[in-house]
Amino acid sequence: MHTVNFTRMEDGTREEYEFLDRKEQEFTAGLPDRIMASLRKLEHSISGYRINRLEHSLQGATRAQRAGESDEFIVSVLLHDIGDDLAPYSHSEMAAAILRPFVSEKLYWIVKHHGVFQMYYYAHHCGGDRNAREKFKDNPWYQDAVDFCHNYDQNCFDPDYDSEPLEFFEPILRRVLARPSMEDPEQVARYGASS
Repeated sequence: MHTVNFTRMEDGTREEYEFLDRKEQEFTAGLPDRIMASLRKLEHSISGYRINRLEHSLQGATRAQRAGESDEFIVSVLLHDIGDDLAPYSHSEMAAAILRPFVSEKLYWIVKHHGVFQMYYYAHHCGGDRNAREKFKDNPWYQDAVDFCHNYDQNCFDPDYDSEPLEFFEPILRRVLARPSMEDPEQVARYGASS
């Protein structure tokens, strides 16, 4: 079988859906390659800073790695701005959606909201509310998001910082994306508890 015969999903057979499931698994296995390609595109993303978005991401991930953060954390920092290219108004949510199956709920939440937390450093210069993050003050991960932005985002625009190259992070990225996180009960239900 090269393609299914149905034109409406309700008409599909078990054999066709088993075939499609195999195709989806093959496609999903290429996710790390597609993410690496998307990260490389950040080299030609938002301009005006002293470094490009790829270098910003590498700088943050390098700082996280050197600070002894977990692989999940390092990959979360590496991918936190991956949505800049296709979702400039919601890049945080896009990055979080990519990461969600592979990281803890805490890291998913931090990446999803990092754009609001990052505003603390610049919004008041552009007519915005630098304290917009305060709406999350009662969230148990509020301080974690503050720390994420302070240690691995707002300070990662230094053209003289000796970041590791993207290739350094590829094995870490591949480990984290090897299978969905088992910390999230929804992921355990979806993908099973086996390794």
